[in-house]
Amino acid sequence: MDSGTSRGEDLHAAFRELREALSAEIVGQGALIERLLIALLADGHLLVEGAPGLAKTSAVRALAARLDAGFARVQFTPDLLPADLTGTEVWRPQDGRFEFQPGPIFHPLLLADEINRAPAKVQSALLEAMGERQVTVGRHTYPLPPLFLVMATQNPIEQEGTFPLPEAQLDRFLMYVRIGYPEAAAEAEILRLARERARQALQAAPAPVVRMPQAHVFAARTAVLDVHLAPALERYLIELVLASRDARRYDEALARRIAWGASPRGSIALERCARARAWLAGRDFVTPDDVLAVAPDVLRHRILPSYEATAEGWDGERLVQELLAKVPLP
Repeated sequence: MDSGTSRGEDLHAAFRELREALSAEIVGQGALIERLLIALLADGHLLVEGAPGLAKTSAVRALAARLDAGFARVQFTPDLLPADLTGTEVWRPQDGRFEFQPGPIFHPLLLADEINRAPAKVQSALLEAMGERQVTVGRHTYPLPPLFLVMATQNPIEQEGTFPLPEAQLDRFLMYVRIGYPEAAAEAEILRLARERARQALQAAPAPVVRMPQAHVFAARTAVLDVHLAPALERYLIELVLASRDARRYDEALARRIAWGASPRGSIALERCARARAWLAGRDFVTPDDVLAVAPDVLRHRILPSYEATAEGWDGERLVQELLAKVPLP
């Protein structure tokens, strides 16, 4: 067995253990855990929407606890300022100069809790950093860490006092994931896990967790890029995105319901996520199921319904499902 094959098996084993550990701690949210790992492997950011109490915050904390990387959580509020996120320059009279104090955005893993509660300037500061991987304060520009993953959350229930993200800013997110309530069996397991944690909190300190080195993440990202994507499947992926811009060849009524289709950023995200899902499954090739599995999360925030479609109750989710039904698989 050559060293390259052994190295690949070690990486797969490390990520399999990571996934199992997260699944044991975050019960009933397997899809969220998979999307978190896909975002980590595809070097993108995640927007998660779900009701309170569905372990959105806990999932990111659990991932941070198992990676050799810093973590910060920012609770977005209407009075938050961009400097609260990016940091600011502080005057040091003893030295006669300004010194930059980095903000929480300089952590490799950042949880932006309830991002839609912050005003546009704060959202823009975060989303610019996500796109450019740098922060400009005053006349200086500071690079962000090589490993930089933002998971932003939205609460779909309370809309009063919120500032919805514009569509152009939503496009910066690799995936827009919607999560729901766990099933009865998962709910029972959550209760059992909560009791166990309560007992452990009253006893000795928990055993230290073995952290995955960042080098493993970067090596896995390289391996993901080597996952084979068949030309026919690549054409299907491209056709799916093209159909979101002009669906007349498939369905005239559907074409009228789409105001704007996915940008080339959508094609890139769809390919990367499909490759990452295949790699996580232990395969060196992408299947149609990989594309179909990630397409809703990749495209639902990139395809905008027309005014007429919105009046009829259509949204990006339904448009994506219609496109998947109309565009034939290879």
